[in-house]
Amino acid sequence: MNPLPTTLGTPRTGELPLHRLEVPLPHLLPFAIGSFDSIGPLSRANFPHRHAFYEIVHVTGGTGAHVLDLVHRPLEPPHLCVITPGQVHHWEAAEGLTGHVMLFNEDFLLSHPDDATALDQLADRPWLRLRDRQDGIADLLAEMEREYRTLREGYAGVLRAYLHILIVRALRNSEPGRERGPAAAGRAVDLAAAFTRLIAAKGGAESSVASCAKELGVSAGHLHTLVKAATGQTPGRLIRRRQTLEAKRLLARTDLTVRQVARDTGFADPAYFCRFFRRETGLSPGDYRAAFDRGSGPTGGGIHHDPRIPSIAAAATGTVG
Repeated sequence: MNPLPTTLGTPRTGELPLHRLEVPLPHLLPFAIGSFDSIGPLSRANFPHRHAFYEIVHVTGGTGAHVLDLVHRPLEPPHLCVITPGQVHHWEAAEGLTGHVMLFNEDFLLSHPDDATALDQLADRPWLRLRDRQDGIADLLAEMEREYRTLREGYAGVLRAYLHILIVRALRNSEPGRERGPAAAGRAVDLAAAFTRLIAAKGGAESSVASCAKELGVSAGHLHTLVKAATGQTPGRLIRRRQTLEAKRLLARTDLTVRQVARDTGFADPAYFCRFFRRETGLSPGDYRAAFDRGSGPTGGGIHHDPRIPSIAAAATGTVG
């Protein structure tokens, strides 16, 4: 199988490459899964970079190391790693990597929005040491790849359900107090995790950086500094991300009017909400809902990049390569 095509550009001075998962609308399955080889060379990129999407890596073999948020961890398969949007990572002297790589953005979590919080918790505890095949994760990922490639009826729903099961099983393997690297021990990571849990509980509604800082007992400036250091994103951006995810969920899964969706996601002015939603997604709330109502299936998508940095492009049929 041929790897996904890649291109390489040069980021601006002082900026890290940012990989994006982009699905041409109205195709609404922002998801890919495959081996390191089928996803392509950037699945084991040896230069520090950030993602605008989630990545779950299950390593079953290989040598080298994985560096996540400056913490160097030698590979000792089998283990699992969750990489959330904004985290910085790269592979170091990695050879013979086997296992699965899964890529998806927040739209894929609409059926189980609490999974976003769970993924943040998992990302705080890499790597997850697994008990060979006893945890069932390898088998589950293999089944997910089969669903993704065969495109049987209802496969999108099956994949979402499998992802939820995978997250639950990973949490079971991630007991409190398990291995935490130096970066995870810092105040920045702890505060960022508390902030993420807080805005998740609010669903983005009635959230502001100032109000969240007050609830967490820090100044807004201090919150901004530590959250940006830990996640690569500002608190304001994370709040907007959460509001957008909740708005998408309500538009896709309920019959609430746009005015009601605006209210439930913290916008007193529906017109401002519509401008916000279009700016964040490229679609009006009505167009986004219509795309779901049409039942459009995914026929394209891929990982793209800022024009100056590396990219990966996924194939249109649900296969990779």
